[in-house]
Amino acid sequence: MATMRTDVVPEESSLAVQSELERRIAELGEWFHNIDLNGVHTAPRHFLGDFPRVKWKQIAPAIPQDLQGASVLDVGCNAGFYSVELRHRGAGRVVGLDVDDRYLNQARFVAETLGEEIEFQKCSVYEADNIPGQFDYVLFMGVFYHLRYPLYALDTLIKKVKGRLIFQTMVRGSMVSPELRDDYHFWNKEIFEHPDFPRMYFIEKNYAGDPTNWWIPNHGAVEAMLRSSGLEIESHPEAETWICRPAHVKKDGKYILDHELAGTL
Repeated sequence: MATMRTDVVPEESSLAVQSELERRIAELGEWFHNIDLNGVHTAPRHFLGDFPRVKWKQIAPAIPQDLQGASVLDVGCNAGFYSVELRHRGAGRVVGLDVDDRYLNQARFVAETLGEEIEFQKCSVYEADNIPGQFDYVLFMGVFYHLRYPLYALDTLIKKVKGRLIFQTMVRGSMVSPELRDDYHFWNKEIFEHPDFPRMYFIEKNYAGDPTNWWIPNHGAVEAMLRSSGLEIESHPEAETWICRPAHVKKDGKYILDHELAGTL
């Protein structure tokens, strides 16, 4: 006697599920993260291609494959692509922060759809130090250049880093870090003409149609700021990403930012 297979999903049912996913994705507005939700993509026509997976493919080998139990803070999480990827590697507590309700709603939908337990909170990077405890991995990706006060944000976020900071920013200008002296004479103006010298480009109005693109560093400026904030650069897996560990983030028991605010730096 023939038996009926119970593991085959009727085509009509599968199409209905896909149609419902597409409807929910559309309801949540425009997506910046293209995420595969069980075969349905959230931003299939992204102007950067399969973003951010194309970037993640270059960064992923620099992060341990087994993150069993590690804590993660994803600052500027957007729709949660990186949060999900680190959960897939076994991370324990994963917290995603963003200031945009649209992105947070998208991220919660992604986590729910994929069955991932991730906490998402509305919180600015400037207030991230109010979150209790530190994290094994802090992701600060695609946020720095959107901030009017970027170095303040970096110094604030360092207080949350117990293990590694994964830092990514748009970079323009020179892609080379120069050898820098400890000091320069007051009348040495020539160094500022050198394209490799650390510099930040200030955008008064818009860049790429976005008024929140405020400060865009060159390569030398990124590495100089990371070092100045007390971080040691461990790896540079792709052109815009650095993986760092806190090395000298405190002076006399106080964080650099606290010294700055107290006038004791």
